[in-house]
Amino acid sequence: MPEEAAGHGKIRPLMELHINGETRQFPDRDAAFTVAALVAELGLAGKRIAVERNGDIVPRSQHGETALAGGDRIEIVVAVGGG
Repeated sequence: MPEEAAGHGKIRPLMELHINGETRQFPDRDAAFTVAALVAELGLAGKRIAVERNGDIVPRSQHGETALAGGDRIEIVVAVGGG
């Protein structure tokens, strides 16, 4: 697992997620890192999106309870309206 310096000689592990084909690293948290937390961190909270985790659609009602783990493959599609 990758790590980053957290100051005072401590090493804090990083969690790698593959988001829309791009590998991104996030600090490994004490609490579960959920789909809802990821969506908020990416600035997508409140937007019309669809999220897939490891090939399975995650219903919006389950974003807050679906924990992510290192190596997960996430696809996020943002709905774009137009006319």
